[in-house]
Amino acid sequence: MILIDRFLSDEQDPKAVEKVLGKLNDMLTSNEELIYLAVQKRPAVNLLPDCIVVSNKRIFYCEPANFGMTMNFKDISWKSIKEISFKEEIFGSKFICVPQHGENIITEYIPKVQARKLYQAAYEQLEAYKEQQRQTELEDKRAQQPVTPAVPIVETFVAETAPEEEPVAPYVAPAPIEEPEDETTLKLRKLKTLYDKQLITQAEYEAKKADILDTF
Repeated sequence: MILIDRFLSDEQDPKAVEKVLGKLNDMLTSNEELIYLAVQKRPAVNLLPDCIVVSNKRIFYCEPANFGMTMNFKDISWKSIKEISFKEEIFGSKFICVPQHGENIITEYIPKVQARKLYQAAYEQLEAYKEQQRQTELEDKRAQQPVTPAVPIVETFVAETAPEEEPVAPYVAPAPIEEPEDETTLKLRKLKTLYDKQLITQAEYEAKKADILDTF
């Protein structure tokens, strides 16, 4: 049973609300919930107002007929709605529903406060439906993409090799250690250098050489 109190918060006509909810109670599908109800208010005679009801699955248009003895119901699901809007006028507002196909559905004389909340509720439900559709399309695209087979991981083993031996340098005999020349030999070498450079004569060379050897 639907409680009507939550649908009377914005000065909706209680009689109209009670009559509509009594009819809709048997029309709701599983997991369907009514969110907001707006009641038309004509500026002159408002004996049989139209009502618009938003649920989480569709919008209901409720129009009294046969002097209020019966009521005509028309519903449009969110997947069939392109966009919704409303326009404030001097006497209330127009609530406009643009379907995917066909003419716009326009309801006049909706009280301004009710029109704003009706638009808010309908807009949120329409956007939620569109987002759900986007997610479904993305999942379908992912499912259609070819699955790349996983490349098996092949482990490679490298055989251990013995460490290379460092090359051995060939044996080189140490150079002979030259003993330092004694003083006599050094003097004779210098004397011979002077003679080779023709700085002294042969006679002087022979005389000096004899003197050095005599002192040895």
